[in-house]
Amino acid sequence: MDEERDAEFRAYFASRLPALLRLAYLLAGDAADAEDLAQTALARAFVAWGRVRTSDTPDAYVRRILVNAHSRRFRRRRVGETLMSEVPDGSTHPGGLADVEDRVGLAAALAVLPTRQRAVVVLRYCEDLPEVQVAAILGCSVGTVKTHASRGLARLRADPTLRAFVTAVSPSASPSASASPPAPARTPRRPPAISAPDDGRVRHETP
Repeated sequence: MDEERDAEFRAYFASRLPALLRLAYLLAGDAADAEDLAQTALARAFVAWGRVRTSDTPDAYVRRILVNAHSRRFRRRRVGETLMSEVPDGSTHPGGLADVEDRVGLAAALAVLPTRQRAVVVLRYCEDLPEVQVAAILGCSVGTVKTHASRGLARLRADPTLRAFVTAVSPSASPSASASPPAPARTPRRPPAISAPDDGRVRHETP
């Protein structure tokens, strides 16, 4: 039974390891930290595999494990977390860290965001999850997700190299998309004309 359980676990995570590494990299901002974080998440998911496999959304369950692991690591800065000694071999998956490292510019920019904002932006716009699911993963309200997303995108927009990314993932966040059209220019009124009739009196004529 244990062998069957282990085989099922390995098959599941072998197909999801590249995506898990990408998520970990965008959260951690460093390839080595991402691998450690992914292994930590795998270890915890393995312990809870009975609950994970019967969950309606196992992927969301695993993402929650990963995000929570990152939050704890960021807060406590602990070293030597218990890692799984044997995980699926990432070298057999061409979509691993080689693809992740293509996002180094985005990961570096995300690193300036507070932990919660970073998690929201990554889950909402990089993982393309709906706000309701992001809220469920983070254990907060949809309104909180919207607030963190708005503030995170505003901060990323300050980086000229990321404005295209912000516009692509959330066109409504672009200043040009939300700004009101300029008011039409007003035609200046002409000053009243002055005429001098034959009687010599000056009259003002309104145009």
